[in-house]
Amino acid sequence: MFLFESISLGSWIAWVIILAGLILFNEITRYNKQTGIAFFIILPILLSILVWPKTSGTDTGAQTANWFAWVKTYSALIGCWIGLTMRFSKKMQSKKWFYVFPPAILGINILEAVAREIEVMGMNGVIDDMFYMGGPWNAMNAAAGIINLLTMSGWFSIIISKDKSRDFIWPDMMWFWIIAYDLWNFAYVYNCLTDRAFYSAALLLSCTIPAFTIKKGAWAQHRVHTLALYMMLMLTIPNFFVKGDYAVASTHSTAAYYTVSILALVFNIGVGIYQVRTIIKKKKNPLKDDLYDDTKAYQEIRNANI
Repeated sequence: MFLFESISLGSWIAWVIILAGLILFNEITRYNKQTGIAFFIILPILLSILVWPKTSGTDTGAQTANWFAWVKTYSALIGCWIGLTMRFSKKMQSKKWFYVFPPAILGINILEAVAREIEVMGMNGVIDDMFYMGGPWNAMNAAAGIINLLTMSGWFSIIISKDKSRDFIWPDMMWFWIIAYDLWNFAYVYNCLTDRAFYSAALLLSCTIPAFTIKKGAWAQHRVHTLALYMMLMLTIPNFFVKGDYAVASTHSTAAYYTVSILALVFNIGVGIYQVRTIIKKKKNPLKDDLYDDTKAYQEIRNANI
């Protein structure tokens, strides 16, 4: 295959199980405050003390034994904690400045990945049980990540849904931005976590599918929940993704690296051009205005949650 070596039936089954499991547990964690606390506060505390030092500590040699894997896990968890506070604390909901924190956490996560992409550009060979092959594709995708960050809009239009789950709703986050993010993030994992990219595709779909079907407008919440769940799984069983019967290796082809990175960059440039056109045409201030509040998709999401 172009992107990956041969994929066994068992690997496809594992991929589907991970995708379905993340979607299921995302629904469980968003069900109410208690399930969120159980999965995003109590469970990680126990794992941090009893499990992760043995499975992903600095002396384990695991492919998660690096700063990025640990920072990514805890930054995702911090995003979940902030989300829980916003969703279920009326005191915090009354403070409009607090609504900026979740977009800021998302932006920080994008910047973390951009920094790692630049770092990997100078890396080659097997390091901490992970294969790296740096090249120009890293620079291309780092640029795509920066554009993706800059095209996040509607930071101040975020609302909390009125239903039982009290979801975090971001109406101005349009479908094309989500696709641009997915393309960039897949290129990132392919470039920097190459032999884990097969299962990372399931992670990306696990938040995109519910954002387009189960709970529209809540992509940011779906993303931080599924990312935290996935990273906790990664730190717990790191070898599953790169060793054994279910591991799926990249082809380590320069053509594949170029393809995913160029596609991500071109699509994000397209989103950037469309956004600039929208700003100029509608005379919007991207720092405080909702750019797409006149669209049917925006209005349907907002009206369904107020």
